[in-house]
Amino acid sequence: MRNQSWILVLSILLLSCKQNFSVITSLYAFPKKLKEVSGITYIPESKLLWVIEDSGNANKIYGLNPKGKLEKSITIQNAENIDWEEITKDKEGNLYIGDFGNNENKREDLCIYKIAKDSLLNNTTNSSYKVSFEYPEQKKFPPKKKNLLYDVESFFEFENNFYLFTKNRSSKFDGTTLLYKVPNKAGFHQAKLLGEFKTGGSFENNAITSATISPDASKVLLLCHSKVWLFQNFTADNFLAGEVSELRLNHFSQKEAICFKDNSTLLIADEKNKNTGGFVYETTLQRLEAKP
Repeated sequence: MRNQSWILVLSILLLSCKQNFSVITSLYAFPKKLKEVSGITYIPESKLLWVIEDSGNANKIYGLNPKGKLEKSITIQNAENIDWEEITKDKEGNLYIGDFGNNENKREDLCIYKIAKDSLLNNTTNSSYKVSFEYPEQKKFPPKKKNLLYDVESFFEFENNFYLFTKNRSSKFDGTTLLYKVPNKAGFHQAKLLGEFKTGGSFENNAITSATISPDASKVLLLCHSKVWLFQNFTADNFLAGEVSELRLNHFSQKEAICFKDNSTLLIADEKNKNTGGFVYETTLQRLEAKP
């Protein structure tokens, strides 16, 4: 009888572990040449996942098919990859590259490049236009170490505006992320501060690395290495003022990118780091919200 009891306990524990580790599912590994993926976005019409890499890599965007095979490699001739951190799309299928990585908070050349939908058929192209901007609240480059609030790895486009979420690199990390708004219009702009949110915890587990908005614009997600924050029931475009839920992935890696595949399905990518990472994962909001 005692042995049967232990078998029952072990079965429950194994089932629990299996459930915990099935929150996200690995779809495929990135091609070997893509080792530092920093942003992804999905185009349902073509079924291509568009990918960029960050600083030190080529000024190229890559299109992967549903099996992870490289279908497109497009050089953006008039756009230097200083620190490309995120890629997103608009409702028409145009792409936007965020060259706003700013680890040391000293850059004064932050910008976003538009890549027109029609140019995605080519092997080389030019960006249609460049959106440059600055944060009015930043007065020094760099500011003091306790005020390193102006790195960004996360943004999306919504109703002809870009929404940027900062990555906190301050010496006393409290997880503060600032939400800025920049018009989707060529030229130089002052970013408008809309709100803020504190993740708390440690930098390793709570620094924001990517953001995405659902196709129906009802949900916004912020990503870090081990969890996502879900915002919903917001009013206007201060997304951070909505109802927030912390959803754990039960999986730790250097996750750098997230996007909606549809209103429920999510794609997540992590950067290759020695023997870990370099994968595209899939999950759903239902799975994340239902897990124990």
